Amino acid sequence: MKNIFILLISLCIAASAKAITRITCIGASITHGATLPDPASQSFPGQLQKLLGKNYQVSNFGVSGTTLLRKGNSPYWDTPAYQQALKSNPDIVFIDLGGNDSKLINRAHYDEFESDYHALISSFRQLPSHPRIVLLLAMPSFEKDTTGIYDPVIVNQINPRIRQVAYDEKLEVLDMHSPLINHEDWTPDKIHPNVQGSAIAAKKLYDVVVQPRDTGFDIFKAIKEPYKTDSFYGYPCATFTVDGRERKVVKPKWAAKDHPWIWRARFWGHEPQTDIALLERGFHVVYSDVAELLGNDEAITRWNNFYKILHNGGLGQKAVLEGMSRGGIYIYNWAAVNPTKVACVYADNALLDLQFWSDSTLLKKDFNLTSVHQLGALKASPLDKVAQIVSGGYPMLHLSADDDEALDPSKNTLLFEQKVKALKGSITVIHKPGFKHHPHSMPNPAPIVDFILKATGYEIIASQ
Repeated sequence: MKNIFILLISLCIAASAKAITRITCIGASITHGATLPDPASQSFPGQLQKLLGKNYQVSNFGVSGTTLLRKGNSPYWDTPAYQQALKSNPDIVFIDLGGNDSKLINRAHYDEFESDYHALISSFRQLPSHPRIVLLLAMPSFEKDTTGIYDPVIVNQINPRIRQVAYDEKLEVLDMHSPLINHEDWTPDKIHPNVQGSAIAAKKLYDVVVQPRDTGFDIFKAIKEPYKTDSFYGYPCATFTVDGRERKVVKPKWAAKDHPWIWRARFWGHEPQTDIALLERGFHVVYSDVAELLGNDEAITRWNNFYKILHNGGLGQKAVLEGMSRGGIYIYNWAAVNPTKVACVYADNALLDLQFWSDSTLLKKDFNLTSVHQLGALKASPLDKVAQIVSGGYPMLHLSADDDEALDPSKNTLLFEQKVKALKGSITVIHKPGFKHHPHSMPNPAPIVDFILKATGYEIIASQ
């Protein structure tokens, strides 16, 4: 009896030990927590530990000044911390290297950056624990010294290479640059984030650790036409043609539960911050070219057909619609016909009244008019369809540049807002004082992304 009791105790201890998820963070000074009063608790790995709680063990193997490049001025490869990280038996590995590689002294070796990164990944992939490996883009630097950790080099040289490695290795990649780009005040020495900046980084890692994942779903199987695959900022993008019109589907490295998706109406790849952030959270991004059909019946039919393919292929019933500029016409005209298929809307300096479209010849062609004066009676604009749009019950977010020279906000977004509110619809307008029609979006898309995650039920609130 005593032996059975001891065996049960041993099994319980083993089960308890197995329940701990081990997370290894490797990187340089930002990972270590340089300049923070208490790096152990205030660094992003330290704050991640607090967020995750007792069922996780987060280990910080950051070493200040180190590079990913093996020929860099201070290679991470040569540190005892690297060997300790390999011996940590991790379930998850976060790699945050690249910032120091942007220094002038290291730029001569960029042709080896990707091969060195592949080798580093391989060293962890070969571990018996077969960890989940997540690459982190380098955070922004506000330093003006072009020979040091210089942000233009991070943006144009380092981070694109990290994205390419993530694409080649089929690994997750997290954009740590955009969430801090508008917070220079959180980097007192222009390089290292303070407690608030580290908290933003920790929360981003926390979200991808705890969010349920569907790693077996593959939307590409629903594509019947021949397609080519390339990288969309590190994510697989399938491009194919139907009736002479291009279609694109980008899949995340893993799908969120119920397979959510965002449908970009126009200007593929322009200001993609929101799309990228949602891909990180398991959303798909899709596009169906209906350029210059201006939301007419043909455009709606083409979108209806594409919707059937995607939804029958496993994507969720409701799509997030994204419309920049005249993309607003496309998303809302489709939504007016399909109100039960919309999860929420993100519109950006949107054209909402076709009478302000300058190409009268195209208008007449698209809507079979003999005169543009017939347009008003046709009621072909979202401003004419507010009742149908509001009937869907979904929330809408609009970005509006107050000095938009291309589309007068008072005759588009602000008038639309008034009409939606008059019918008790849900609409939020974020004003951009001093901005013109361009640029769209925001360098840090957090307000847009947070709106979409909340509207679709994928917002994660940390318990601690």
